[in-house]
Amino acid sequence: MHDVIRSPLRTFRRHALAGAAIALCLASTPAVADDLLKIAVGQRGRWDSSVAELGANAGIFALHGLTLRILHTSGGGETQQAVFSGSVDIGIGPGTRAILGAYAEAAPVRIIAGATTGVAEYFFVTAASAIGKDFAGIAPANTVAFSTNGSATHVTALHFKKTYGFRSRLVATGSVQATFAAVMVGKIDVGYATPPFGLDAVGQGKIRIIALGNDLTSVRTQTMRVIIANAKDMTRRRTVHERFIRAYREVIDWMYADDAALDAFARHAKISMHMARQVRDRFYPKSMLQLEDVGGIDVAMQDALTLKYLRQELSQRQLDELLQLPGHR
Repeated sequence: MHDVIRSPLRTFRRHALAGAAIALCLASTPAVADDLLKIAVGQRGRWDSSVAELGANAGIFALHGLTLRILHTSGGGETQQAVFSGSVDIGIGPGTRAILGAYAEAAPVRIIAGATTGVAEYFFVTAASAIGKDFAGIAPANTVAFSTNGSATHVTALHFKKTYGFRSRLVATGSVQATFAAVMVGKIDVGYATPPFGLDAVGQGKIRIIALGNDLTSVRTQTMRVIIANAKDMTRRRTVHERFIRAYREVIDWMYADDAALDAFARHAKISMHMARQVRDRFYPKSMLQLEDVGGIDVAMQDALTLKYLRQELSQRQLDELLQLPGHR
């Protein structure tokens, strides 16, 4: 069962006992090196982008015969390009819509798991803002931030605009740091942020959260970001990629079961243990990190058409080739 919780220590003991039973048989056999996987991960310091690094540091991937070489990128666009070029084998966190479009243009890519279903991003205003408790209080003259065109924050902002029917202008503001600065000096009325960024300012009363991305069912049920593999490497080393997903799932189990994982994340993100727990428990329910499916693929294709990532919907044959998911095998 995939939902059995295994801490690294318990898993290590289980493997160690099994290893001891066959040690004499292997004594004269040369050691086999772990399989190396080069991983690109966008936006270092998020809970969902920390799985590979925390798991590698805890030794979980090593228990599955894997060594990870992790490259941190500036975001989904850079991550996917590294995978397309073959400079890395696996990319974690690019947007689903962008990958649908890239595949349609013959990029050598496969989706091997969901990464995040829904989003952890929140939208905020300054404490003194005239905007009320949610998007219902926004005026046509107000501006709403998102990161870059086609990003998860862009899609989320579009869904809020459709749900609330507001006419405010959506503005690409780049990174969370640049967005926060723009809001604080009055250039943008509603900013976005990804926890843990900005939570200290919330606690200090400098900003107010007016919406969570996951407030919308249309967002909460969609797989916004995915885990991708270079198609050629996936074909050549399918079993290695399958072991990666099994190990990745085990790391997620550990991250929601053991305070040692929270402590490791707090040190990784350079935040307090209290804030690490808040990030996990308020913004990243475990169901958000399910790997087995890409939820809302039909809606994602419609969004990709709207954003001009796709010129036409992918056929079922194309989806069957693109989606190489644990739950689809």
